[in-house]
Amino acid sequence: MQKPRYALVAYLKNPAGEFVENLRRELHPDLPHLAAHLSILPPRPLQGTESSALQVLDRICGKEEPFEVTLGEVETFVPVTPTVYIRVQGAAARMSDLHSKLNTEALAFEEQWPYIPHLTIAKMSGEQPAHMAFEMARERWNRYSGSRRILLEKLTFVREDEENCWIDLAAVPLGRRLVSR
Repeated sequence: MQKPRYALVAYLKNPAGEFVENLRRELHPDLPHLAAHLSILPPRPLQGTESSALQVLDRICGKEEPFEVTLGEVETFVPVTPTVYIRVQGAAARMSDLHSKLNTEALAFEEQWPYIPHLTIAKMSGEQPAHMAFEMARERWNRYSGSRRILLEKLTFVREDEENCWIDLAAVPLGRRLVSR
């Protein structure tokens, strides 16, 4: 069995998150269950135990104050990957800084690509479907009239139990100690 992967995410339980989930259902009906989220730590194996990872999260996130991010424009990672996403515009540097601080000890991982704060809409099957999804997503996002601001105050430590099936392990609040495990 392959080593499980873990990630640290901020779920978007707001109108922008709902917008992305609805658009994803339309663009990629095979993955309608994935919750809209910002990844602070993209998927990775642990360099230790879940308990040691939680200790790192508690120590570092407990010292970080909640902060607000602003969603920017729809973009794509084509030709690197056929992914369509919304770039984090406001506070992207703060997300990158938090990512760098957390990429240590039990959570350390050499990632395949540079960390770019973003909200994934859909990872498509190839470049052509990604270009089509990009055009549709850009048009829809330009018409979106809800707030593009998101307060990051609680993150969630998750584990992939099977492909595209993630289980929440712990709430990780910013600015205070872990409240649930």
